[in-house]
Amino acid sequence: MSVQKRRVIFCDFDGTITENDNIVSVIRHFNPPGWEEIVNDVIQERKSIRQGVGEMFAMLPTSLRNEVVQYAISQACIRPGFEQFVQFCQTEEIELYVTSGGIDFFVYPLLKPYQIPSDHIYCNGSDFTGDSIRITWPYYCQPPCTNDCGMCKTTIVRRFPEEEYERIVIGDSVTDFAAAKMAEFVYARAQLIERCDELQLPYAPFHTFYDIMEHLTHSNTHI
Repeated sequence: MSVQKRRVIFCDFDGTITENDNIVSVIRHFNPPGWEEIVNDVIQERKSIRQGVGEMFAMLPTSLRNEVVQYAISQACIRPGFEQFVQFCQTEEIELYVTSGGIDFFVYPLLKPYQIPSDHIYCNGSDFTGDSIRITWPYYCQPPCTNDCGMCKTTIVRRFPEEEYERIVIGDSVTDFAAAKMAEFVYARAQLIERCDELQLPYAPFHTFYDIMEHLTHSNTHI
């Protein structure tokens, strides 16, 4: 009889834990010239995530720091069922990691009420010491990834070998696709559904975290 693998979940933040993409919402609100073209370039993979996000925030002066931080936090809406999902993972002894391409100044404050250990949260950093906002990349790509991800989700996933873990990815966009290809199962919405269909990856769609808990419970998670 084979040894049962430990379950580990890698959950995206923007558009997944939150209902909207916080980076796009912030940039749209402050509306620096040319930001839409950069977003389209990232979506169409003409620019890397790190390049695109870095360019967009570099268009915002650090004099707007308080306004940017306050707006980012105030406009975010947590997807229904997330609090219960965190508790579910604790009860079921499922390791939960937040793997976010978002920025520390809104990711950490928004996750604080859920008491997720800080070493289980991976996101990009920020530097307000210059004239414009500079995004920092503490979790940049490690070989063999060459996608210039910024926050490299595949680098995090590779820390959990498939021989020992049942790896589950939750996400919504092209930024989650590389990690989804490595996972044993994916919970997907929006663009990630299309990508999973293209490569016939094993996945289930979701709208809320209640959907994910329901599926995990009835599938016994060994999917």
